[in-house]
Amino acid sequence: MIFGLPVISVTIWLPILFGVLVLATGDDKNAPLARMLALVGSVLGFLVTLPLYTGFDITTSNMQFEETHNWINRFNIHYHLGVDGISMLFILLNSLFTPIVVLAGWKVIEKRVAQYMAAFLIMSGIVNGVFAALDSILFYVFWEAMLIPMFIIIGVWGGPNRVYAAMKFFLYTLLGSLLMLVALIYLYNLTGGSFDILDFHEVAIPMQAQILIFIAFFFAFAVKVPMFPVHTWLPDAHVEAPTGGSVVLAAIMLKVGAYGFLRFSLPITPDASHKLAGVMIGLSLIAIVYIGLVALKQADMKKLVAYSSISHMGFVTLGIFIFNSYGVEGALLQMLSHGFVAGALFLCIGVLYDRVHSREIAAYGGVANKMPVFAAFFMLFAMANSGLPGTSAFVGEFMVIMGVVKVNFWYAFAAASTLVFGAAYTLWMYKRVIFGAVANHHVAKLTDITAREKLIFAILAVFVLGMGVYPLPFAEILHVSVNDLLLHVTHSKLAN
Repeated sequence: MIFGLPVISVTIWLPILFGVLVLATGDDKNAPLARMLALVGSVLGFLVTLPLYTGFDITTSNMQFEETHNWINRFNIHYHLGVDGISMLFILLNSLFTPIVVLAGWKVIEKRVAQYMAAFLIMSGIVNGVFAALDSILFYVFWEAMLIPMFIIIGVWGGPNRVYAAMKFFLYTLLGSLLMLVALIYLYNLTGGSFDILDFHEVAIPMQAQILIFIAFFFAFAVKVPMFPVHTWLPDAHVEAPTGGSVVLAAIMLKVGAYGFLRFSLPITPDASHKLAGVMIGLSLIAIVYIGLVALKQADMKKLVAYSSISHMGFVTLGIFIFNSYGVEGALLQMLSHGFVAGALFLCIGVLYDRVHSREIAAYGGVANKMPVFAAFFMLFAMANSGLPGTSAFVGEFMVIMGVVKVNFWYAFAAASTLVFGAAYTLWMYKRVIFGAVANHHVAKLTDITAREKLIFAILAVFVLGMGVYPLPFAEILHVSVNDLLLHVTHSKLAN
């Protein structure tokens, strides 16, 4: 309990409450107050998630910190929340990034400051709801609601083509979700009138129906990951989004799609998941290899990191659909790591863009001569994106490859190519931007990062290195929940 209230509800509604308070500050003459309120709210929003970690029982896969209240009695819909080892860490990750994006936009955002800060606070609470919801309609409400703040962030504070990018983002994700709603209604009738996700896990579903339900979930979750070939909205959204929007997209919103596969597709349609695993593995390998090659061709830093995100998330879906503990735990650790690393890279690009107003790699060169501290942080995150041992990205990628080797050596060989391509496109970008002589007068005028920016990068560096050197505090949370999920999926397969 926090403030006499259940923990998970506080993690959801406290950021939303502060978001409303920030909105109430009004126009830009109260911008300093809006910024301060947003910072206080976001820091508190992170602090109230810590009891989820400190009080978590790693010996059980049961849902913890559960809350259940009646909501819409006529249809047996409940306000049902809870977390297990698969979902809890993502609430912490989401809440950690909220104060980071508030600080990142502290000086950069000068117009509609209150609305900008409020959008991130409200979205933080909604995303926590996505990871904690155990009633499928409650999940669906949070799932759809999180589109609205991001749509506004891209559409109002984005680049020249922001309206196109925002509409493409919204339509792709909305249309995919409609099929999920149809599947949830079918499952409601099949269970005899329950929308509870845990009830869906226990119901016996014929194979043909499982395949249709799996396809419905696929369109909802694959778009969010995003998987090939429904990935094209992401580079546009990243390029046009402000820095904070890109950070939250990469660090948090891509994770909800992979989480959906683990919470819905595998336990509800286990036989269909096995039957269609070859398709999922194939699409994942295409994302890893082909999109990695596409990233090599990019001249825009944001587009390069956006395509890199698609390639790395291919590792996540590959790990999920090989159905062994190395793969699934590696996928979850890769999701966490990608949040830290991709978020940090977009913040690095934002630092350069705020000073030079260009994302083109060719517009830079010799930045290390003027920004040595920034260059050091950027190098750490670039190396992590390349999967360097000792950084967080290596842990997840190594575990997924280990898991895939147990299934098929050639799958693992193709997946491991990301270590080559990732190093190629990331270090190529870093070399051209950071090293060499000062390239032009814009670079010559650069000044090193401020104390605020150093604090942001230091926080992320601690997690990137800490998770890389000692991943146990993260891995032990996942282990029992992952093993029980795989046991459920395997037993369901054998039973049918």
